[in-house]
Amino acid sequence: MSSIPEKQENQKQVLTLNELSKRKVVEHNSLITSIAKMDKTPLKMFELAVSCINTEEPPKDNIVYLSKRDLFAFFKVSDNDKHSRFKQAVEKMQKQAFFQIKEEQGKGFKFKSIVPIPYVEWTDYHDEVKIEFHREIMPYLINLKKNFTQHALSDIAELNSKYSIILYRWLSMNYSQYEHYSTKGGRRTEQVESYRNPSISIKELRIMTDTVNDYERFQSLETWILKKPIEEINAHTHFNVTYDKIKAGRSIDSIVFHIEKKRTADDNSYKLDDQAYIEDKKQKEETEKDLVFEAMKSKYTQVLLENMLLSPYEMTDTALMAGLQAHVYPLYDELKDLRGLNGVKDHLSYVASKQEDYSKRNIAKYLKKAIEQYLPTVKRQDLS
Repeated sequence: MSSIPEKQENQKQVLTLNELSKRKVVEHNSLITSIAKMDKTPLKMFELAVSCINTEEPPKDNIVYLSKRDLFAFFKVSDNDKHSRFKQAVEKMQKQAFFQIKEEQGKGFKFKSIVPIPYVEWTDYHDEVKIEFHREIMPYLINLKKNFTQHALSDIAELNSKYSIILYRWLSMNYSQYEHYSTKGGRRTEQVESYRNPSISIKELRIMTDTVNDYERFQSLETWILKKPIEEINAHTHFNVTYDKIKAGRSIDSIVFHIEKKRTADDNSYKLDDQAYIEDKKQKEETEKDLVFEAMKSKYTQVLLENMLLSPYEMTDTALMAGLQAHVYPLYDELKDLRGLNGVKDHLSYVASKQEDYSKRNIAKYLKKAIEQYLPTVKRQDLS
């Protein structure tokens, strides 16, 4: 007798397509940065199932119910073979699909391989599909207090490539942190901006997209992992994304993305006649222009160019040049006061000699760290 109410309670979780279009997918960041060993259909099915979880009242026995009719509509499947294709997708998800999760633990890392949805049940005469999550995946989907990301299910629905979905989830994770720290504080300005302009090494990008052994030529990798996915993301999601390729020597070492959120007519946080917003934006733009102008004239820019720590192409990046002028060059002034301009040149010559030892994701951040580490040594030497 007790099973009947439980069944009725679970049935309440069946959602209509209209409700699904308004759903959010909430996942721990460790899951987003994990390796998704699956193609686009199982990955989208997983995202769809996750969107049905109420994190405040997690489903009993880790089970949610979907409507077969709405599931087909979500995947835009309308042909006569849809039931057979659905069965094949479920079988593939259970036999081949898993997440490879890497988490920091103690002095090293802990690795987990989890099949996210081990059990799916349906009949050929009923509309309901029963989906049961693996118990080990649930901590990444419920009771999320920190380090989690929420994104729109409707964005995922329109993406037609596994790589588009993976990249979109990662970009969402970074932009969510940008929005959080922009509002709440707790990070330096350059740290906040780095979330809106996140960087990833080519090695990490290959690992995350499970293409370590694929697309050996960078041109192919760029086409299938960057260009086409970003075209999809820009066309179908809330983001507009561009990217820059960063070189180390002759090779492309990393990618820096630039994320902008699309403004909508019903976005209450922005209005065209919002004078305060316009004035604030204008002030920021004027400040950045002034910083860039000063950086272009600076003798330190010339020294960076001479040591190949900065390229003429990078000088066209206004955010980079403003960052150097605001956060790095004042530290060079301190060193110049202690050791003269030649002291700055010697420091940058040494930094340039160590270029091969770092992943050039953010040159302003790297140079700032280098001078911050060096200045205390100089000051101690002068005191002794």
